[in-house]
Order: sequence, then C-alpha cells, then structure tokens
Amino acid sequence: MNLHAVVVDDEQLAREDLCFLLEQMGGIEVVGQAGNGVEGLSTIEALSPDVVFLDVQMPGMSGFEVARQLLDEQSSCQIVFVTAYDQYAIEAFEVNAVDYLLKPIEQARLEQALHRVARRISSDRPLNEQLAKILRAVGERQSRRDQMAVKAGDRYLLVRAEEIIFASLTGDTINIVTNSLSGTSNYRTLDELQARLDPDMFWRVHRSHLVNITKIKEIVPWLSRNYILRMDDSKATEIPVSRSQTKRLRDYLKL
Repeated sequence: MNLHAVVVDDEQLAREDLCFLLEQMGGIEVVGQAGNGVEGLSTIEALSPDVVFLDVQMPGMSGFEVARQLLDEQSSCQIVFVTAYDQYAIEAFEVNAVDYLLKPIEQARLEQALHRVARRISSDRPLNEQLAKILRAVGERQSRRDQMAVKAGDRYLLVRAEEIIFASLTGDTINIVTNSLSGTSNYRTLDELQARLDPDMFWRVHRSHLVNITKIKEIVPWLSRNYILRMDDSKATEIPVSRSQTKRLRDYLKL
C-alpha cells in the first residue's frame, strides 16, 4: 500500500527529521508539511492524506484541537500523535484506534506505527468514537493536574495550577508568579508547561507569556487595536498580547 502522509510539527528540525525517516521507508510519500495547527488543517483539507503525523504540543492550536476538528469534519485520514514527553498522553494512546510516537523517533517504532495505519486503512476504519473517547480522556487528565513545583530560592514549593497568575520566559528561564510567591520552573519550554495546564484556563497570549485568563485584572488598549493585559499580581504586571492572539481575546471577551 502506497500511503500519502502530512507531517504537522511546529519544530522545523523535528519535522524534517521525521520526514527524512519516512522518506527512507518504502510505501509512503510525504505530500505536505505544516508548522502549526491552523496551517495543518488547511494542508490536510487540500491534500486529503492517508495519515497525519501530528505533534501534540504546539502553540496556538494544539494537536488535540486539530484532531477534534478532524473528528468533527469526519475526516477519513488516520492520526499518529507525536509527543516529546507527555506520559499522560502515552497512557491514553495505548489503544488500537490511534498510535503515538515518542520523540526522538526510532525507525523501528515508526515502522510499527505505519503497519498499524495500513491495517486500519485496509479495514476501512476512519476516525471514530474510540478516538473521541481518547481525546475526552486526555482533556480530563489535563483538567485534573493539580500541583506543580516552583523553585523559590533554594526550596521547591508546590502550588496549585489555578493559583498561577502567569508564566513568562526570560532567556532560558521560565518565571512563574502567583499571589504568594515568584519563582522558576524546571520545564525547559513554555510549550511543555502549557501542555501541563488546563488549555481553557491558560492561554499563550505571546510567544514569551502564558497567562491564567481568570487572573486578568484589566485589559488596556494598545497600538493597532492590540492589547496589554494587566495581571492581578502584586505588581500589576503588564503582558502584551501578540497580534495572532488578539482576535481570540476579542472573541472570548466580546471586545
């Protein structure tokens, strides 16, 4: 069976590595690539691939959100999720309806995933209710993540996720602010931290800032119809909203 594939990953190097591995294998052709969820949906719609390799952690529209939309549209393509670290996701994917690949991807594991995809296509099994159940389970797992460690001085303090007001990236350091403390996170990227938090509560309003939308004190109009968020911490920290996230904010708050 000659499969057509689309690879969706916001990290160009990871995307190119996966495409290279796929091109070394017989029976599959990478017909398209995308660097984010929105672009991925457009590419999938235009090319109608047999299988989509979909990164889980992407800024803006996550891989789960892309999968949900494909479900809603009754897409016939198969999905193989790709994840760097999410153990909760890996547990959810231990079913036959979908597959997952753990970064860095091993060729033998990739071959196994492709065999599963081919079997599902041969049996004419489209995206189905089992995938919908997985996505719901993942969402429930996300909402149950209660605590995380924040380093303050030489101590690690546990804070409840909903207590976090915002997280900001400065250089290579992720700073986390709550009403009672300010400290740093051991997560390497904001993408990783964002994947740990409830996506309905925590928004990536800027490439360097992740905010708890329930902790916004004031929205200040800025240049070119953009906004600055004044947060509900002791310093009333001001956080810019990127142009790409301004529309989402307007729609959510009916601005």
